[in-house]
Amino acid sequence: MNSEVPSPGRDLAGLTALVTGGASGIGLATARLLAARGARLAVLDRDPRVLPEAERAELGALACDVTDDEAVRASVAAAAERLGGLDILVNNAGIGAQGTVADNDDEEWRRVLDVNVLGMVRVTRAALPHLRRSKAAAVVNTCSIAATAGLPQRALYSASKGAVLALTLAMAADHIREGIRVNCVNPGTAATPWVDRLLQAAEDPEAERAALNARQPLGRLVTAQEVAAAIVYLASPASGSTTGTALPVDGGMAGLRLRPPAPEAAG
Repeated sequence: MNSEVPSPGRDLAGLTALVTGGASGIGLATARLLAARGARLAVLDRDPRVLPEAERAELGALACDVTDDEAVRASVAAAAERLGGLDILVNNAGIGAQGTVADNDDEEWRRVLDVNVLGMVRVTRAALPHLRRSKAAAVVNTCSIAATAGLPQRALYSASKGAVLALTLAMAADHIREGIRVNCVNPGTAATPWVDRLLQAAEDPEAERAALNARQPLGRLVTAQEVAAAIVYLASPASGSTTGTALPVDGGMAGLRLRPPAPEAAG
């Protein structure tokens, strides 16, 4: 099955967008697709220097740590001033965590929740005055299959993404009458730098990759480009009647219950 996502053209011309965590993985794929579709961009990332200089300039990359409220407010204001306003906010910045509820100490819980949940709060709070002035305002949060399915060794990460799902619904209710749509995407296990690092740290990386592929009914990891296509759809005027929705991009993991493959017949 082809995982490449065709672009429908420059249908976002005239719109402006801000993407957090936009220097790698899903955030970078989203920023590139928004730009290809005609949107003018600003990307926030803790370290945008990982991008080539030319792409940093093209995507309007700004260094910003979403755990620093003062830096967030300054970066959002700078992006909105340069772009002439904000129509689209993609809250993608996030970090992972492994382990059961007993395996992470209080400091690690605070660190992950500070980035994954409060980071979205800070950026959205700073962006709201600009979004309220837009005629096509949309917020898309990157959530996870971990918000709706019990995954082993992901207690802290799952808790943070469950909060993101609840936050998305609450924000959608709060801001619908201001003309601001709020949705989230729930990726399954995606082929991102973070997952690559987890695989490299495994005792048997190939066996671990095979297990992750098999966990998703489609039989492979989700691509960053596929998640980006869903984010851009939710951000675009084409989804103008969609708000308060979580869109799974998980190879069928959330909704399908397949029988095990039939054993091969003996030769």
